[in-house]
Amino acid sequence: MKLAYKTSVLAVATALALTACSFGPSGEPPVMPSPTHYGAQAQPSKTVVADGVAQQFDIGSTAVPQWWRLYRSDAVDALVEEGLRNSPTLAATQRTLSAAQEELRGQIGSSTLPSVDAAAQVERARSPVVPGVGPTEVRYNFFAGQIQAHYTFDFFGATRYANAAAAARVNVQGYELEAARRALAANIVGTAINVAALDRQIALTERLVAVASETANEDQQRYTLGSLSHAQALNSKDDAESIAASLPPLRQQRATAVHALAVLMGRTPDDAPVVPDLDSLSLPDHVPVAVPSDLLRSRPDILAADAAVNAAAADVGAATAQLFPSLSLTASMGRGGFSWPTLLSGAGGLWAIGAGLSQPIFHGGALFAQRRASIDTYDAAVLHYKSTVLSAFQDVADSLAALDNDAQSLASTERAAQAARAAFDETASRARLGSLPSTAQHASEQRFLNAQLGAVRAGSQRMTDTAALFQAMGELPSAQQHVTSKE
Repeated sequence: MKLAYKTSVLAVATALALTACSFGPSGEPPVMPSPTHYGAQAQPSKTVVADGVAQQFDIGSTAVPQWWRLYRSDAVDALVEEGLRNSPTLAATQRTLSAAQEELRGQIGSSTLPSVDAAAQVERARSPVVPGVGPTEVRYNFFAGQIQAHYTFDFFGATRYANAAAAARVNVQGYELEAARRALAANIVGTAINVAALDRQIALTERLVAVASETANEDQQRYTLGSLSHAQALNSKDDAESIAASLPPLRQQRATAVHALAVLMGRTPDDAPVVPDLDSLSLPDHVPVAVPSDLLRSRPDILAADAAVNAAAADVGAATAQLFPSLSLTASMGRGGFSWPTLLSGAGGLWAIGAGLSQPIFHGGALFAQRRASIDTYDAAVLHYKSTVLSAFQDVADSLAALDNDAQSLASTERAAQAARAAFDETASRARLGSLPSTAQHASEQRFLNAQLGAVRAGSQRMTDTAALFQAMGELPSAQQHVTSKE
């Protein structure tokens, strides 16, 4: 059985030697479909006009590096820049990447260049001698100094593949850092928009509470005078208390969001930043929509999955190369002797040179199992790449659909708010003339305030979804950003 196994090993090794490409896959990512448009339906060239803005979808545009500046808010720019500069999470990711890069440099240097070491030895020794012949023991000193060198020839690429795999994994960490940086910026912008919207909602809700309380007090007075039923007075009181109960959750949401924003920026929650007013933010009127082929080169998560495919392909090559012989050379030279004069004389010269050849014969099937495992890992990396690309397409499709629907929703809430405002103005005028009771004015104002709340929610959602689309587009990396890992 051992003879048959050895024959199998040699046959496979010979076949692989004759076909260099069999050492491992190329590492190129699989070809993905290039859809004509991202969603189930073709995205429109622009949205409907809402809040005075019809967002244009610039098909084929490249990703925007510092997209948050398109909101034209110095305050938002300052929040993002501080977060990118001070976030401990981002800094930790950067340090991890730096450590991986240094380890890669060390691995490449130690595996591709000869190793040279210096050794020195000083020894005092005692040796027994044959009894009855001469002294009973011999004491002597020994001095030696040597330079030793070692080098392993990478005939079949085991070292090259291993270094390529390590370089690709460093690239994975580099792209993950870029993804973390962009996610941090998106989180800061989204949280700032959320806080600004909550500020507006709290102000409107406080006015709602005040109006509802006035209505409840007036209805209580009318009940006391006998012009209103007790049930109607209690209903007004219930409405006022229900509206008042909605304020604490809004304030809690704001507190949570502000604390989260402070931590994102590397601050403690008690040192939360000042958030800009919602009116100071300008909705970007042009948003880029990269074609799918560009999206594959701009999304950090896709690039990380691509690098993982490269690493897995190199691992297959390294596992295959382990089946082939390994040749190492060792050499040393120096001086030695039993005394300093001998050490320094011509008789003290020492040198050695040797070569070692190793060929795996039988390892209990471990080498073949490792190669099969690396192939399975490569297949899994390819499938993960496909899944990442499909998720990215879905991400963009969802963001585009959201912006289109957000604009329609905002346009509808704006029209509702305008109608409610007109009704409120008319009701207030008639109340001042005495043709309507004040409770009618309060009810009309409540409807107007509720319509404004709907417009604030729709407008802030549109701004947040715009940031999500910018995030989904990624950013084309610079050529020097990552280590080349492909063979």
